[in-house]
Amino acid sequence: MELYLIRHGRQSSRLCNVNVDLSPEGRRQAALLGHRLADWGIEVLYSSSLIRAVQTAEEINRFLRLPHQVCPELGEISFGEMEGLPDEEIAVRFREFKERQAAMTEDLPYPGGECAADVIRRAGPVLERLAESGHERIAVVTHGGVIRTMAAWYLGMPLEKWRLLGKDLENTSITQLKWDRGHRRFTLERFNDYAHLEACPELLRKNWKEG
Repeated sequence: MELYLIRHGRQSSRLCNVNVDLSPEGRRQAALLGHRLADWGIEVLYSSSLIRAVQTAEEINRFLRLPHQVCPELGEISFGEMEGLPDEEIAVRFREFKERQAAMTEDLPYPGGECAADVIRRAGPVLERLAESGHERIAVVTHGGVIRTMAAWYLGMPLEKWRLLGKDLENTSITQLKWDRGHRRFTLERFNDYAHLEACPELLRKNWKEG
């Protein structure tokens, strides 16, 4: 079976992991993805419970018209004390932590938040359960930290290295996993596929303008 992990569309705030709506650009991204996925044979749609993931799934589902189930365990990695802060403040207040994190020598939890192993413990069983659900194609709208962490885990990478994957993971990008029932493991078939956005450069992360 195939599992499509989809990063949510662009949100309406740059603050760290705030639970906010999609921006108008995020809705455009999700609509383009929905149009692309319309003939992929996806059977059921899941999302995390955060607003940006739910709204992305709803926008996609205008094209797919599938059962949509919300799963809190698929929420973004907890950034703890950083949540709600701008990047500039994080860089100053958590400078020592960011330096240790950049060294990639240990699976550090965010201050007051989660580490990669925490995400795997809560999200991993959900993805494996979906793989064994009897469906052949499932789409899951989740978050960059979850996608990068789970991909690192399935590839057998040291967990402290998860941030090497997809630094610029695009909004509404597709990461495809294939479940090997015999060996009970996933293989990574595609990562950060955003072909549906390439004709609209203003929707790419590098061109995200304020306001």
